[in-house]
Amino acid sequence: MERSMKEYNIHTLPNGIRVIHKQVTHTKIAHCGFMLDIGSRDESHENQGIAHFWEHMAFKGTKKRKAFHILNRIDSVGGELNAYTTKEKITFYASVLEAHFEKAFELLSDITFGSIFPEKQIERERNVILEEMAMYYDAPDDAIQDEFDTVVFGDHPLGMNILGTAQSVRSFHREDFKRFILDHINTGRIVFCAVGNIPFRKVLKMADKYLHDIPELNAGVNRKPFIGYTPMRREVKRDLTQAHCAIGREAYPLHDKKRVPFFMLSNILGGPGMNSRLNLALREKHGFVYSIDATYHPYTDTGLFAIFFGTEPGQLPRSIRMVKKELQILKNKPLGTLQLHTAKEQIMGQLAMSEENNASFMLMMAKSILDLDRVDTLEATFDKIRKVSATDLQEMADEMFVEDELSELTYVPGNS
Repeated sequence: MERSMKEYNIHTLPNGIRVIHKQVTHTKIAHCGFMLDIGSRDESHENQGIAHFWEHMAFKGTKKRKAFHILNRIDSVGGELNAYTTKEKITFYASVLEAHFEKAFELLSDITFGSIFPEKQIERERNVILEEMAMYYDAPDDAIQDEFDTVVFGDHPLGMNILGTAQSVRSFHREDFKRFILDHINTGRIVFCAVGNIPFRKVLKMADKYLHDIPELNAGVNRKPFIGYTPMRREVKRDLTQAHCAIGREAYPLHDKKRVPFFMLSNILGGPGMNSRLNLALREKHGFVYSIDATYHPYTDTGLFAIFFGTEPGQLPRSIRMVKKELQILKNKPLGTLQLHTAKEQIMGQLAMSEENNASFMLMMAKSILDLDRVDTLEATFDKIRKVSATDLQEMADEMFVEDELSELTYVPGNS
């Protein structure tokens, strides 16, 4: 089955894997990757961290290659090979010169479907991941983001750390990975995505060559929905000189019609622009923070809104009050006509610039197909943004920024 649109082409293989491609003629670099609709939220408390560990182990040996040959295959032609794990996705991807596209396609197919999880490599990688966990713990900016998931989502799998725990990471063996894959992999929920100056027919020819023998797999994963959000306040003493704070709550899921407007509201509040309201209030006006961000992550059944910043311990209470004051202003005072126009132009410009990055666009296409079964054009997204009114934003602020409904996590200097 094949669909064709101006922006991209998509073809479904007999085994259910979807191949998505956008031909870009003004580049010599090709980007491609496999995205699987499996993530850390599909784990249990006993095997938490196994999805991320699998991501690491994919590079450590297949039926055809040892670890060195996997790493050298793309590095030797000046390309980049990478992977990441999120709450809902595992992704293996590469960027290479167009001439080496097939080499990348074949290698990615091999590591995605042919990993053998050698026990010796599991032991080595176990230590690497434990070091990764220690590195994140020592970086409070990262640690507070991970721990805030637990504050908001509690014992639900969305609240578990993607890296797992030291205990779970130390427990995994080859059979655990094989069992997890067998229990969760569904070829109908796997996408191969590519962006580059390569004709679609050529991509399909390679797909037939390297993916034809992958059997249709239909593991049925029933994700546990998140219900019953309860606001939490938690203070943690850490060996730090600076205080760190996270403020936020459960937010709208992927399929909610408020998703795009809420992205816009979060962007106004604490997006990457230096003119965000929180940056102007806390950094530019008072010098309390070096950076402050408001983020919104929608998931299939829920979402997460969070504000993160670090400041001097003595300035923490006032900084929190100032954050809540900005939230209150968005609730009480609608944006003026010029403010609304500026906010729309800003987020549309940011989206347009992000689409100029072909690697990011490739990953966005894959995620969008898995989550929404479509890739919205930039103009379609712009149209949704243009339709947002000041009243829409104020009503969302009134719904989402209720002070008693906000969770709060602070790291303060002290002996833990």
